[in-house]
Amino acid sequence: MPFEEFFLSAPPVANVDERYGVWAYFAIFALMLCSSAGVPFIGTFALGGGAVLASRGELDLAAVLVASILGGEIGGIVGYHIGFRWGRRIMERPGHRQEQRQRLLTRGEQLYQTWGRLAVFVTTAMISGAAHMKFSQFVVWNLITTTAFVLAVGPASYGAGKIAHGHHDATSIAFLVFGLAVAVVLIWFTRRRRRRDKPVTAAS
Repeated sequence: MPFEEFFLSAPPVANVDERYGVWAYFAIFALMLCSSAGVPFIGTFALGGGAVLASRGELDLAAVLVASILGGEIGGIVGYHIGFRWGRRIMERPGHRQEQRQRLLTRGEQLYQTWGRLAVFVTTAMISGAAHMKFSQFVVWNLITTTAFVLAVGPASYGAGKIAHGHHDATSIAFLVFGLAVAVVLIWFTRRRRRRDKPVTAAS
């Protein structure tokens, strides 16, 4: 069967979803949770992969985004509590990369001194806990950060998946542009904050 005919003859989303069931969304949720709790990269791959599957009609994009946001928020809370209770002990323990871990902790604490709550955008949840950020503030700002990340990666991956498979339209292109725009704003914001903080660090 030709490549184009395969996708044109694919079953409706509802039927294809039955093949994956709720387990696909649970897997995305779980991987995002682990990523936000401290395991690097897997959340990005899970979210991006889920959005690409959604672009092929195999998952629902809205459900992928919601599962990712929930997983990121809950995982962030888990990472925060780990950092709050044991973060300093973990980061300063003797052994492999001890010096690197200590520098990371020191840098994170400096960011919270200069950035305040906005440091959540560029530090891990464990560092937020180790720096003793107020928990109620962390819950709100972690949700904002997670949502921004999901709205950057998810729609961009969905639009890119549509284009890669030759089934793009104005909507999928708009998703791609929207996701990239959110990513650009986040990068611009982070770089701008870092440039503003350089004189403060030098003066201290």
